[in-house]
This record gives sequence, C-alpha cells and structure tokens, in this order.
Amino acid sequence: MKIAMFTNTYLPHVGGVARSVKTLEDACRLAGHEVKVIAPTFLGQKSAPDVLRVPAVQNFNGSDFSMRIPVPNLIREFIEDFKPDVIHSHHPFLLGDAALREAWKMQVPIVFTHHTLYERYTHYVPLDSPALKRVVIQLGTEYCNLCDQVIAPSGSIARLLRERGVVTPLEVIPTGVDIDFFANGDPLRFRQTTNIPQQAMVIGHVGRLAKEKNVLFLADAVATALHDDPSAVFLVVGDGEDHGDMMDILRQKAPDCQIHAVGKLTGQDLADAYAAMDCFVFASQTETQGLVLAEAMAAGVPVVALDGPGVREIVRHDENGLLLNGKATADEFALVVGALIRNSDLLKYFKQKAEETAAEYGAKTCVQCVIQCYEKLIAHDGRKRKLSLTAWDRLLSGIEIEWDLFVEKLSAGAAAVVETKATKAHLD
Repeated sequence: MKIAMFTNTYLPHVGGVARSVKTLEDACRLAGHEVKVIAPTFLGQKSAPDVLRVPAVQNFNGSDFSMRIPVPNLIREFIEDFKPDVIHSHHPFLLGDAALREAWKMQVPIVFTHHTLYERYTHYVPLDSPALKRVVIQLGTEYCNLCDQVIAPSGSIARLLRERGVVTPLEVIPTGVDIDFFANGDPLRFRQTTNIPQQAMVIGHVGRLAKEKNVLFLADAVATALHDDPSAVFLVVGDGEDHGDMMDILRQKAPDCQIHAVGKLTGQDLADAYAAMDCFVFASQTETQGLVLAEAMAAGVPVVALDGPGVREIVRHDENGLLLNGKATADEFALVVGALIRNSDLLKYFKQKAEETAAEYGAKTCVQCVIQCYEKLIAHDGRKRKLSLTAWDRLLSGIEIEWDLFVEKLSAGAAAVVETKATKAHLD
C-alpha cells in the first residue's frame, strides 16, 4: 500500500503532532507499506528521500511553527509520480487543503486525523478574537465532512465532533507510543548529567511551554510544592514563549537548585528524562489526547493532572495517578503533588498501574487500527473512483474540489458573524 501523509508540523519540530506523524510513518513502513510525507521546511531539518519539503515562512508570528508558501505544481508532480493508494491529512488548512486537492485529483480516499483543538491556538494569528475562533471551528467541521474518514485521538474529541455536525465516518484511534523505548530510559545517567541528586523526588513535565498548555498555572502549583519540600526538584523538558514567565514564577518560591529546565529533548535523552521522574504533572485543557501522558506512563511515571479532554481517557484517578477537577486552584494542585511524592507506597502502586495503562497505547496496536482503516477505505471506496483517469477526469475533479473548498471557506467566514451548530457545541 502507498500512503501519502500531509502535515503542517514535522521533525525537527518538537510537538505532539510531529511525533504522532513520525510514529505512524515509521510503523507503516515496518509493516511493509510505502510512505511519503509532505511537510513545510523547518530550521535544522535533515534531507530525506521520502519527504517533500515545501517552502515555508519560519517562526510564523513569533511561534516555532512554519507556515507553508504555495508553489504551483510542486506537490502535484510529487504525488503524480508516487501514485498513492490513500492520502492521510493531519491538518484542516494549509497543507490540509493540498491533501484534499490531491486526493480528489488522484481519485483516492482521504483520511483526516483531528489532532488539535485549533480554536485554542488562534492567539498565534494576528487579530485573534471570538469571531476568529468560530471561523476555525467551522472550518475544521467542514473539512471533516469533505474527507472519507475522520480519526479522533480520544472519545472526548469524537463526541465533540459529532456534536459539531461531523457526519463523515469517525473512529477513535489514540496516537500510539513506543512502549519498549520509553520503558527503558536510564534515570541514573540523566540525573548525573543534569546534576539532579539521586535521592531527590523529581516532579517532571514535558511539553511546549506555551499559553495553551496552561504552564503558568502549573508553575504556580509546582513552585508551592517545591517551597513545601526543599528536597524535591522540578524537571522541565521543553521550550516555548512562556518559558521566561514560567521560570520567574518558579523562582519566586524555589531556588535555582530545585529547578532543572533542560530545553527540548528527543530520542534517548527524552526517554532518560522520563525515567528520572517520580511523578509527572500536567495542567493543559486543550488536549485531544495528551501524548506525553502515555509516554510518561510507559516509563512507569504516575501522573497528576487537571481533568480535561483527552486527559481523562488516560489518567484514571486513584489508579495510575490523580485527576483533579479542571477548576482546581494551584494551591490544591500543589497539595496533591506534595502528598503524592511523600507517599512511597502510593507511588509504587501508581507506577505499576501506569505501566499497565501504557500497554493500551502501544504503537503497534494503534497503528494497526489505522492501517485497517486505510485498507477498508481502499477496498470499499464509496465514490467508485475510476481506475484509469483521463485529463478531463482530473480537470472535473479539480473544479469540484475547488468549489467545495470555496464553500468550506465561505461557511467558515459566515460563522464569524452567525453562530452555527458547530460553534455552539462545547467540550466539557
């Protein structure tokens, strides 16, 4: 099977979607399938024969994202040469539009994974407003309904999409993680290289340090926990625009020796960092799954988190960690973290259960579900696409998809001034 994946974020960008795409790509290849990836250029990228890099604006609007610049025929020629059996889109805009165009022109099925609550990220775009959030919600909903299959990473997101009006077949398939890889990190090596005392209780966090991840709340809570327990340390893996503010909050209550901010990590260094943690803290309310939670649990690290979409599916209160009310205060969060790191028996119990939970998110199992999804679409394509396409067929398909994309954008624009079923839907 030939699979073409379109994504706006890809390595070396560090983030959940980039890792999700790479995990799926690698697992599909291991299963014997041929995969090509279409992604924007990123600073520090390495060349790869199976990846088409399209020109892009780097660090768009001060973020660490790249925004694709359209170049006529670049993608068209690449896809024409590859002749995929299925196209998998990982975003509903920019390269997501390109994925739809190529699927319709090549007359092959298209799958879309709804990785992100995009309306929670509009602060990266100039003129952010409630109207813009409604536009983004409507755009994503319309995009889903132009695809042949939608994948939701969690039940919370699947329910939201249905409530918004998505009628395309929808399946819940979590993003898989490499369980064995994250289960075999070296905590001793990591603590030695980062000067973390071997006897210290390590509170850890991995992720982009940005507004939508609620990291300032997290910093406030952890700062109190560190102040209450001078032997504890906070290990922060990641970077982002809120890094400075986060460090300022932490230093108000804790000395530098209790704070270890090591920046972005990948590969073995990331696995070792997880292994060095005693508990993992998480406060984001914008997750569709929370990939880092599965990675932490694969490393046997229990989680303390705020209840929220994508989080409640994996963090089971009093089983593999502690799940606080989504409206809990920073002081309440700190109290729970402090109590947990002082309870060795409870940590041991949660560690075992965390490892058991992680097994449910193994990459092999999750990716096999995606592959089966591809196979069903190819075998039972409802549009009965022609096996041999003429130039006329492609011209008509091109006109059809351009019209559909125009209507999609028109509907999204109208949502800026008029509430729709999609914009009225709420995620608890």
